[in-house]
Amino acid sequence: MSSNLYTFSSETLSGLKKFRFGSSRATQPQAVIYEIDKETNEIKQQEVDGDIDSIETLVEELPDNNPRFIVLSYPIKTKDGRLQSPLVMLYWIPPTSNQANKMLYAGAVEQFRDKAGVSKLIKIEDEDDFDDIEEQL
Repeated sequence: MSSNLYTFSSETLSGLKKFRFGSSRATQPQAVIYEIDKETNEIKQQEVDGDIDSIETLVEELPDNNPRFIVLSYPIKTKDGRLQSPLVMLYWIPPTSNQANKMLYAGAVEQFRDKAGVSKLIKIEDEDDFDDIEEQL
């Protein structure tokens, strides 16, 4: 698909950059949720109440029937005791999503991944899959 199908506002891009740099020193999980505006095909940050600072809060903020992109910083301790905060992209595809929404988001996955500057992509199709996030990192 053409990379011109989806757009990012300068606000979205600066927010992504700010999150990438700010989350590198975090000691707890942090996440930002992104949605696609169906009218304009613009990828923008989803409005949430407060900060997303746990997997439980993240799950509560996700819609039950629409896909979303999530940029997640998840601090983990390495075997030698150092704290690392890998930045990953989660691709939320709930089973109740309609086919049109699944196709809309599927077309934007790689473009969003590139703009977010993440190397790891984890597809999540069920809320129970969030329990295994740490193992997938």
